[in-house]
Amino acid sequence: MATSARRKAAAGLLAAGMLFSVVACSPAPQDDANAPLEVWARVSGGAAAAYERIFAEYTAQTGVEIDFTAVPELDTQIQALAQQKKLPDVWINDAGSLGNYVAQGFLLPVDPANIDGAENIPQSTWDENLGIDGEIYGVPFSRQAVVTFVRKDWRENLGYDVPKTWDELHELAVAFAEEDPDGNGKDDTYGMIVPGSAQSGYIYRWMNPYILQAGGDALTNNDDGTFSIAFDSAEVREAAEWVQQQFCTEGAIVPGSIGMTTADSSFFETGEAGIYATGIYNLNTFDNAVGAENVEIIPMPAGPAGSTSWAEGEDIYFGAASDRMAEKEQLASFLISETAQRIGMEAGVDVDGAITQAVVRIPVNQNVDAVAVTGDERYQVAVDAYADAVPFPWSINFLPYRQIIADGLNAMMSSCGSDIDAGITQIASDLQAQLETDGIAG
Repeated sequence: MATSARRKAAAGLLAAGMLFSVVACSPAPQDDANAPLEVWARVSGGAAAAYERIFAEYTAQTGVEIDFTAVPELDTQIQALAQQKKLPDVWINDAGSLGNYVAQGFLLPVDPANIDGAENIPQSTWDENLGIDGEIYGVPFSRQAVVTFVRKDWRENLGYDVPKTWDELHELAVAFAEEDPDGNGKDDTYGMIVPGSAQSGYIYRWMNPYILQAGGDALTNNDDGTFSIAFDSAEVREAAEWVQQQFCTEGAIVPGSIGMTTADSSFFETGEAGIYATGIYNLNTFDNAVGAENVEIIPMPAGPAGSTSWAEGEDIYFGAASDRMAEKEQLASFLISETAQRIGMEAGVDVDGAITQAVVRIPVNQNVDAVAVTGDERYQVAVDAYADAVPFPWSINFLPYRQIIADGLNAMMSSCGSDIDAGITQIASDLQAQLETDGIAG
């Protein structure tokens, strides 16, 4: 596919490490209505190959060319190019970025009535993409919820049952560290894999399911455009104390996790740790590394308030720097079709031996059955988890709130002697200040 001038500009800006102030974008005239539609997605490697297959099928069916760019650091480039009103026509990225994009004027609203097949997406999923103003700003493309991966062979070697509670999960994590689950006679295994860095909110993203399972949360939506603080609660304290216990029990968590991101956390694949609370997108990688027969997916073990998980997803966004709405809507209609959703779920090993990843984790099209498409019953755990999962409040720019919580949690978990009560109180105070700065304090 041809490389556009905008793609070259984006690559140059990122390489130079330039930072720009961001200005709102408004639709600009399109120089060439016959030019390929420019589409970006926050992926790399094997996941990029899945998008290439999807867009190749789209072109085969419609004759419409897509200029696709896989952009690992998509938000960095989006921010850089926004000033020049050279946003891509369409991009696919985290649903949790919706509020941030809307606040900066990056998006055009979406009318589901103009999207063929919109009725095949549950209304509750569409409603996740409502902005504060009541407009819909993204077309759902993929959804997922955090589940728990466990080395099944290790668990069975040691004679443990599938953990169903926090206490049982802790017990299994310690056993993986102390009881030689791989049978090699060496003290070289650990329990949980934890991306514990504050960078990009990693520790909060990992810990949020446990906060939810304790009955806690960060913010309360007042349903009038305002939010109140929910973080300063006994439930959040209970979750934080349990997580601190994991960090402070030798071997329960991989050493050094407090500074790790997901990029540093390949211990499941390398056979060094046996428990990872993460997304279904890792399944193919894990299966290829240690064998599918050794990888089980279990529901999140229940805390005091249940086994609620945290929901994530990806949306199709219509960039505000160009109109071309009919073309954008046509592409979005294809991306949510059964054909595209099925292609997006394909994963495996390509002809060159490289691992390919799915980009549709849980299909948004309710006519597509994840288990039937993959032939893998383990997907049902993720589907069931998503049904009751709780997302971050996507309607607002949640990024600063996520970072406030992550910075505070990282500091608390860095020391076994840290004052949990004081740490949570400080986080709540900082969240309140952010709500007031944003003008949405209730």
